Amino acid sequence: MTTPSDAGAAAAAAGQREVFSSRRLFILSAIGSAVGLGNIWRFPYIAYENGGGAFIIPYLAALLTAGIPLLFLDYALGHKFRGSAPLAYRRLHRMVEPVGWWQVLVCFVIAVYYAVIIAWAIMYTGFSVTTAWGDDASAFFTGQFLQVSETVGIGFDYVAAVVWPLLAVWVLTIVIMVAGVNKGIARANSIFFPLLMVMFVILVVQSLFLPGAIDGLNAFFTPDWAALANPGVWAAAYGHTFFSLSVAFGIMVTYSSYLKRKTDLTGSGLVVAFSNGGFEILAGIGVFAALGFMAFTAGTSVADVAVPGIGLAFIGFPTIASAAPFGTLIGILFFGSLVFAGMASLVSILEVIIAAVEDKLGWGRVPATLVVSIPTALVSLALFPTTTGLYLLDVSDAFVNIFGILAGALVLVILVAWVLRSLPSLSHHLNLVSSLKMRRTWILLIAVLVPILLGYIMINEFIAKITTPYEGYPLDFLAVFGWGMAALLPVLAILLTFIPWSARSKLHNPEYEQHQAAFEEEAGQ
Repeated sequence: MTTPSDAGAAAAAAGQREVFSSRRLFILSAIGSAVGLGNIWRFPYIAYENGGGAFIIPYLAALLTAGIPLLFLDYALGHKFRGSAPLAYRRLHRMVEPVGWWQVLVCFVIAVYYAVIIAWAIMYTGFSVTTAWGDDASAFFTGQFLQVSETVGIGFDYVAAVVWPLLAVWVLTIVIMVAGVNKGIARANSIFFPLLMVMFVILVVQSLFLPGAIDGLNAFFTPDWAALANPGVWAAAYGHTFFSLSVAFGIMVTYSSYLKRKTDLTGSGLVVAFSNGGFEILAGIGVFAALGFMAFTAGTSVADVAVPGIGLAFIGFPTIASAAPFGTLIGILFFGSLVFAGMASLVSILEVIIAAVEDKLGWGRVPATLVVSIPTALVSLALFPTTTGLYLLDVSDAFVNIFGILAGALVLVILVAWVLRSLPSLSHHLNLVSSLKMRRTWILLIAVLVPILLGYIMINEFIAKITTPYEGYPLDFLAVFGWGMAALLPVLAILLTFIPWSARSKLHNPEYEQHQAAFEEEAGQ
């Protein structure tokens, strides 16, 4: 008897596009991609800083009017045109192909620094057993562990404690990617995401019983209704939603291209979107319950200990683990959750690049994976496990998120909605197989609201970064690795479009034509 995974392998061997063997595996993979490090260390702080409990209103508004519509747009493009981001966009129209390569390059930049954060989390999972950070978690992180240089720049003094776990991350990732969509990505996500949920739920429950947890929850949930009158709060909600759902940088386009022809696209998208949102609320509860304990122990307020991002993860939580009952378990659960969340996201990010190379050059899975993964791993290992790696990571993340992801999304939406006017046909495609139908409202949201919001956020960020050098870093460092990298992405994307498509990966291959013919036949019935 032939199993679904055997059928997928046979299809790949026959030169056809591999597909997820079930909708459940696709949903797990999509949720695994969406639920990343930002859900754990970014959302709680953003909510707290932007109205507390009142932030739920703009957050839900952003999810319903921008996040989910963009997610459906990615699904429609990937599923209809059956390709990676560059191939799907090229099949839509020649002028959109550069946007696909822009997204591929964004994923490359993210992959090379994202992996090192997972390596840190691996080490801190072990450190939790002995509380190796001692009494000063901040000094340990930047000093004894990362040995951060006082000079901002690029150096090649390597930190062995980061090199080896980073190498392990890349070896595991490459093994997963070589195995393919079903035996690699889907199987890994079916392990990573359930483990993440179990560990994080235990962490949240444990945090709720810590002294001071109620104060932390009050700080997180107490609504500041006046904040709703601040445009910046709404911009923060929309900005976070664009990042949180993994939309507009190729991941969901690629994953949806692996779906079977008759798949409920919008129904699957709602499951992914609300699962991601639910996890973010859960993360907020766990993080602020723990911060409440931290404030209680220090005899200060929650506002004094609430910090975002890396500071929360690698300074705040170690401090909590040192003082809390069963602190070792808290540390292991928290950093273990970061490892699993990070691995699921890294796999999805790398798949965008691998799928693009497979499609463009017509290569098989193994050579495409090795040609993409090994150089990416080498760049990651060369630049980030060094005494200056933290500076490069910080700048790369700050600039690629705004001037990579959001800028690419804005260009894509303008091309699809206003230049090519393709939204009605994409809406029609979604409606052929989906339980929730996309009508004129969806088209208006994508064509009008989303570009306005993206433009507003980008202009504000541009002004802020031009007015004040980011984090006070040297201007030459920002010019090369911030502004320079952001400007280079679209230029390289255009150059990549001049590489000819291989005969094997024909722009009008039989699978794609059969897929479209089947839909046209159904539409006419």
